[in-house]
Amino acid sequence: MTPEQDSTWTVDEVAAYLRVPVETLYTWRKRHYGPPAAKIGRHLRYDPADVRAWFRQQSAA
Repeated sequence: MTPEQDSTWTVDEVAAYLRVPVETLYTWRKRHYGPPAAKIGRHLRYDPADVRAWFRQQSAA
């Protein structure tokens, strides 16, 4: 596994990928919506594969 395959995305990176404001991701999380995230200390981290899969599900619906 290469380092880029093993990395996680920050809230800023997910917001940029989905082209939504960071605040939207936090709102979605409170409403139990959006791509799954793990809380690492005080920070949210996203698995890029999970974000892409979630996005594909949304566009297929």
